[in-house]
Amino acid sequence: MRMLYYLFISIIPVFFSCSPEKDDVGPVNYDPIEEKEYTFEGTPIWVDEFDYTGKPDPDKWGYDLGGHGWGNNELQYYTDNIQNASVEDGQLTITAIKEEIESNEYSSTRLISKNKGDFLYGRFEIKAKLPTGRGTWPAIWMLPTDWKYGGWPDSGEIDIMEHVGYDQDRVHITVHTRAYNHGIGTQVGKSKVISNASTEFHLYRVDWTPEKIEGFIDDDKIFEFKNEKSGSATWPFDQKFHLLLNIAVGGNWGGVEGVDENAFPTSMVVDYVRVYKMIEKED
Repeated sequence: MRMLYYLFISIIPVFFSCSPEKDDVGPVNYDPIEEKEYTFEGTPIWVDEFDYTGKPDPDKWGYDLGGHGWGNNELQYYTDNIQNASVEDGQLTITAIKEEIESNEYSSTRLISKNKGDFLYGRFEIKAKLPTGRGTWPAIWMLPTDWKYGGWPDSGEIDIMEHVGYDQDRVHITVHTRAYNHGIGTQVGKSKVISNASTEFHLYRVDWTPEKIEGFIDDDKIFEFKNEKSGSATWPFDQKFHLLLNIAVGGNWGGVEGVDENAFPTSMVVDYVRVYKMIEKED
């Protein structure tokens, strides 16, 4: 999304997701350091094929709940209601609905795998079809489970896919760290136009190793972020992260051009989520 802000009330993190307005900025150049090589197992270690009916599998997914703007002046209230997140015919559907809940104008869902699927490195594949509508802000992303280096952006964020409805078909892949974030003008991300992002399924993928994070759309690599090996300010990605799937409405990025109330309800449909274990290549 446009930007992700995180508020901390006492020691409890409140998480939000965002991407850059401009996503062609990269990390500074640095002297090359010898890299180890990694690959990934061929069978997933954690997977949801959505081959059941009803609410998302509680052994794999929990929920972020509430409607306090999520740090981005968002308009939705996140629920655990089946009308906002349901599984049928082999697919997960997350739906944003125009309805008032506790002074919020919309309802939606933010699924999280926290404490049910937490990962240090790996290949993450999500096949999805994105919602349409000005004001929508869907995301497939990752946050740290334990916030090892402190609040956002110090502990990092990995955005596997972000999209805003007013810029239809442009899909973003982004990372956030203390050294690289929009607040200091160093945002790191790339985007690609996918002409049928909301009418056909596409594969969104991140390969995360100790050396780098690479982002792919339909196996086409569009993003790379290397470990500069200069500390947590540039590389907080040495701790466990978990997955999030959500649709936000409005907000500091999604709502830049307003919200089309007539676009709702609108949905993001997910065919599967697969996580593959990283392994070091043999010489």
